[in-house]
Amino acid sequence: MTEAEPGTYVFLLKLDKQERITVGKLGTFDFPAGYYLYVGSALGPGGLQARLTRHRRNTALRSNSGKKLHWHIDYLLQRAQLIEVWSVASKERLECKWSEVARKLPGVQIPVQGFGSSDCHCPAHLIYFSARPDRKQFEQALQACSALSHQPSATQLSGGIP
Repeated sequence: MTEAEPGTYVFLLKLDKQERITVGKLGTFDFPAGYYLYVGSALGPGGLQARLTRHRRNTALRSNSGKKLHWHIDYLLQRAQLIEVWSVASKERLECKWSEVARKLPGVQIPVQGFGSSDCHCPAHLIYFSARPDRKQFEQALQACSALSHQPSATQLSGGIP
């Protein structure tokens, strides 16, 4: 991936315990312990590299640093562990298609209506699973509905956000 290449990404996140989190103007919600997929895009200046770097910053320090929380995912990243990032470089707007595919996976729940989808008509771009979702199953579902033209790359993160 080149530095400013646009694309779509998925964060695999884990919450070890239930958390009550205020998500900006969206409200305050109880997030159950478990796994979450968050689907986002980086089509603007800086592309995937800039967006992923921003989100990967040590979010434990973010709340104490005075840095403004901008996106809904910023609030969840304050508490959740970022386990993996799945991404594909593409100028095509895939975020809503990928979110729709993720919502059809087995065992899915939408924890917060409107999370990550304030600029579209999707119910949410955050999906909850009680057990860890399988990346290969997600890729197969994307391929089955022609929402995947390139194989996503996966970055496994150990010990939380680098």
